[in-house]
Amino acid sequence: MIISRTPFRISFAGGGTDLRSFYAEEPGQVLSVSIDKYIYVVVKRQIGIVEYKYRINWSRVEFCNKIEDIEHPIVREALKMMEIDFPIEVTTFSDIPGSTGLGSSSSFTVGLLHALYALKGKMVTKHKLATNAAHIEVNCLKRIMGKQDHFAASYGGINTFTFNEDETVVVEPVFYREEVPLNLEKNLLLFYTRLKRDASEILESQNRETPKKLDVLRQMKNLVIPLREILSSGNDLNKIGEILHEGWELKRSLTGDISSNKIDGYYQNAIKAGALGGKLLGAGGGGFLLLYVEPENQSKVIDALAELFCLDVKLDSAGTRITYYDQDRIDVKSSSVVLSQKQQ
Repeated sequence: MIISRTPFRISFAGGGTDLRSFYAEEPGQVLSVSIDKYIYVVVKRQIGIVEYKYRINWSRVEFCNKIEDIEHPIVREALKMMEIDFPIEVTTFSDIPGSTGLGSSSSFTVGLLHALYALKGKMVTKHKLATNAAHIEVNCLKRIMGKQDHFAASYGGINTFTFNEDETVVVEPVFYREEVPLNLEKNLLLFYTRLKRDASEILESQNRETPKKLDVLRQMKNLVIPLREILSSGNDLNKIGEILHEGWELKRSLTGDISSNKIDGYYQNAIKAGALGGKLLGAGGGGFLLLYVEPENQSKVIDALAELFCLDVKLDSAGTRITYYDQDRIDVKSSSVVLSQKQQ
């Protein structure tokens, strides 16, 4: 049995420039950070006599004997990619609900691939994990989405990612003084709006509008460098709030479905209560609202958003990890028998 643990992420600046519709014209760039909220993927080789070759536990349970019959799209494509032709069970657990703007599908894809590589006894780099995970979602499943989430989940930490026209991705970790992560954590509040949305619809709309919004997206990308410099120096971290605010105002202008009257109301109430800036995470439309708030104003902001759940969050520096590896249960020489329909 193998268990992988893969973090979710917060994107600070540049989101949207990791869509192919942008970086096909010029390089995109994003700065993001992984957080201490995780998705756990358990993969277990089934030994002995089993009724079905594939058992997939998600919002429901699937029993299949052919990979192509698996309805969970990511699991199906990952098992194909990894050529898993022996009986296996896949189960997931998550700290955070899906479709909430923290990159859950990408974290799941990275974590599943990581566990499958370990199950087959293969070492894999973080870059290859992210590249393969993005390939599954963007190319195999034809989802309109960026690639930043796969790389953030795989690498962990605070990084800038540059997305090039030739599909290569350059990963540059942000180097900072020891106290920077702790000081940053002290000023971040994460609120769950309880508004769930279909990210694909919002991203499809944004993708269509990209040619008309190149200047706006360039301005969003241009926030990455000053943000990186602030984090590297550790000086005047409060400027991060101003940059988040500027980026949010730009993002809201991309399409009409990124925000709503209710979300705008939450944000304005937070600003009035002392938040220096913030943004909706992910594609928009709902999910989590990130706010930069100095400690002395946090109780006022929490009171102003009393109807929302405030989630304590810290940074993750490790990225995806294998947290449990039971070699005795993954011996490739171990045999299993799948009962035929007649035998069942």
